[in-house]
Amino acid sequence: MEILAQLLPLILIFGIFWFLLIRPQRNRQRQVMEMQRALQAGDEVMLTSGIYGTVTEIADDDVRVRVAEGVELKVARAAVGQVTPAERDEPTTETDADDDTTLSLDKAEPEEK
Repeated sequence: MEILAQLLPLILIFGIFWFLLIRPQRNRQRQVMEMQRALQAGDEVMLTSGIYGTVTEIADDDVRVRVAEGVELKVARAAVGQVTPAERDEPTTETDADDDTTLSLDKAEPEEK
């Protein structure tokens, strides 16, 4: 019984570690694998390297991604990080496109008195 009492804190620490770290990581891996299996031609994607493009062709383990007009990359299916919305580069509203406010990080000049 003493051995169980000594091992109980270690078992609890492992249980907490599994619940907070290992389990969420496995769920995230499963979601990414499902997303990569569900890819279709025409999907807008972001590769794990940060390159955006459109899927043009899908083979068993690789995908062709058009990144510019006339430029296609052949990448591993596992290199696809996420599917992105098609309108990623366009402003969301008309006011966003007309907004010319700029942020200045320069120190403001003190007013003269």
